[in-house]
Amino acid sequence: MAQLAVVIVSWNVRELLRACLESLLDDLRQSHIDAGIWIVDNASADGTTDMISTAYPSCHLIASSRNLGFAAGNNLAMRRILEPPAQVPEFLWLLNPDTRVKRGAARFLLDALYADPDAGVAGAKLFNPDGTLQHGAFHFPGLTQLAFELFPLPARFFDTPLNGRYPRIRYESGVPFVIDHPLGASMVVRAAAVHDVGLMDEGYQMYCEEIDWCWRMQRAGWRATCVPCAEVIHHGGQSTAQVRVASFINIWTSRARLYATYHNRAVRALASAMVRLGMRRRMADASPDMVAACEQVISAWSRVV
Repeated sequence: MAQLAVVIVSWNVRELLRACLESLLDDLRQSHIDAGIWIVDNASADGTTDMISTAYPSCHLIASSRNLGFAAGNNLAMRRILEPPAQVPEFLWLLNPDTRVKRGAARFLLDALYADPDAGVAGAKLFNPDGTLQHGAFHFPGLTQLAFELFPLPARFFDTPLNGRYPRIRYESGVPFVIDHPLGASMVVRAAAVHDVGLMDEGYQMYCEEIDWCWRMQRAGWRATCVPCAEVIHHGGQSTAQVRVASFINIWTSRARLYATYHNRAVRALASAMVRLGMRRRMADASPDMVAACEQVISAWSRVV
């Protein structure tokens, strides 16, 4: 039985996916890790399925006839991996197609989970393509994170806990540290934790799915950890950049769903007022399509209270 199943949900990023798979296969080979690779293609129009079938026949390819989104796409693969009579792996690695795995990442992530039986999810240390640190571990979002998104606050506070970030020194230490949640671009989840809390909430079409999942795990007694020795390059936003306005609507409506689920009435009321004010500020000099998008966001957040 494979100890690890890797799930990659892809949409119109064929060459990035190819680079991701080459780096992943190299790491798994060098680390002697037995893993199955599952690729869910969300109805790409760039020849992704042909490339996978031809160049990577050992991968399990699921070709969806429509774009399922991140949560539903991952869930589609995880159901097949986890449900009987399948030989269930111990861990599942949800990996974005616009990532490149550095050697040793898989082993470091698995070792961290083996060392901490109460850890339900482990995230990697992420880098931008230029080699700079990309924050990949966060506190659960509250009011201050919204303020940074919506208003012109001092830049010196951006990379601080006020904005949900962990200190850079924690990444530089190389020692795993407890977090609220990792970025969904790269996270290894313990199968037992998935059985405990269930799959991702498909009500999140795009964005916030991993936050909701980790919040549920934390409430069920599972920890999340960041493993700085596990290094992954993340291009970021390569699929969502193709649908800029839709992505903007998705992220803010997903946040509305998240805040409505996890915050009390007082926080929800303040958050709703902040978002409505912030959106109206954006509308002042926005294009017509973004004005319409902001209006949709205002409508969604008006229902949060």
